[in-house]
Amino acid sequence: MRIIYHKWASGVLLLLAVLPASGQYASFCLCAASQTSAPLAHAASLPAARACPPLAPAAGDTVQVATVQQLLNAVNDAAPGATILIADGIYNLNGACLSIITPGVTLRSSSGDREAVVLDGNYITTEIVQILASNVTLGDLTLREAAAHPIHVMSSDGAHTLNTAIYNVHIVDPGEQAIKINPAAAGSYTDDGLIACSHIELTAAGRLHVNDCYTGGVDAHQARNWIVRDNLIEGFWCASGLSEHAIHFWRSSRDTVVERNVLRNNARGIGFGLVTSGDGSIRTYPDNPCPAAGGAYVDHYGGIIRNNFVFAGDSALFASEDGFDSGISLWQACGVRVMHNTVASTRAPSASSIEWRFPLTDVDLINNLVTHDLWERDNATASLAGNLQHQPLALFVNGAGGDLHLAASAAAAIDQVAAPADASGDIDCHLRPLGEASDIGADEYRADADKVWSPSLLILLID
Repeated sequence: MRIIYHKWASGVLLLLAVLPASGQYASFCLCAASQTSAPLAHAASLPAARACPPLAPAAGDTVQVATVQQLLNAVNDAAPGATILIADGIYNLNGACLSIITPGVTLRSSSGDREAVVLDGNYITTEIVQILASNVTLGDLTLREAAAHPIHVMSSDGAHTLNTAIYNVHIVDPGEQAIKINPAAAGSYTDDGLIACSHIELTAAGRLHVNDCYTGGVDAHQARNWIVRDNLIEGFWCASGLSEHAIHFWRSSRDTVVERNVLRNNARGIGFGLVTSGDGSIRTYPDNPCPAAGGAYVDHYGGIIRNNFVFAGDSALFASEDGFDSGISLWQACGVRVMHNTVASTRAPSASSIEWRFPLTDVDLINNLVTHDLWERDNATASLAGNLQHQPLALFVNGAGGDLHLAASAAAAIDQVAAPADASGDIDCHLRPLGEASDIGADEYRADADKVWSPSLLILLID
């Protein structure tokens, strides 16, 4: 069993337990009366800011660097478990790549201010950071203008890459996908990772450097047990062509958890699965996680999508060739639970707010709130309960501007449903229900702004 904790000043907060034997997930939230550690400076852009405490102070073997050459030397010569602390400044890599092949290495800013340390590819460096070892952490950094992927997590021939943590990073204007996750050799995988409390964006200036619309936020192949939480991802669309999703796990990925993210003005929001044939890129699991498929290809197994805000309101996005395609897409996905998400757009999507597609798709859609269509496609199957579609933007605090918290007048959504046990907290980390019943969508409306959730100190991964 893999358990993920947040540590509090007064004890331990259990956020998520993954039980591989049953494929079930449990989410728990506890309330703290006070907070001893302020959230990250940039966490204010996220609803659950207090789910993003600073990293713990560096300990053990540390190396201080202040030049590109020192940084390259430190990465190349790192001992297992070393922490590389980067002094504030802009580091023009000019084609150099930081390839981490030593397990247990942490690469982070010395100051803890992610905007103060910039690793700049200047569209010369193909990939800024490559991760090919287990237990590697990237934190408190800005990576910008990689010609391809700013961060690429890969397995190596004969070895898995496990327990990658990407925390409080700012990725700006990637030439391709911002974070790429895929195996480099058959039988070796990239599992048990975390992407949290980060800002990933493609700006209008960066969009001009994308070729053939091959771009997106997080793109993972054959990956298992990744958690993507409390991130702001925005701007992934092209004037011509349909970009990848803000968050996309496919090619036989499994047990992904995507929660409490804010996705703004992306052509596609969250995707589990995409294709109906593996085309040689197939990962099989001995416990047969989708018996109903009868051995046929499944593009994503299991997993949870909960408590996310997905919004589209940029007129330039809608004017692009493909516009806003969909908020959440489940294609050839078996056993996914999609709960308490809010998907809103100022104009109709070209496809849907949420859709499920292809015959082997069998998913649960529970208590989701959308402004447009829930769409069953191509003989897919879904169990539907408590969802609201075709709702007006007036239900939200600022629907036209993308603040999708419920307004006090949102009677159609407030106190309407029972929340599943594995969706007991909302996008702000408030417990459900706060009223007589739970609210539909990602936000649990509350009039009392003093009720806050305050995790502090650090993240612990315990296997």
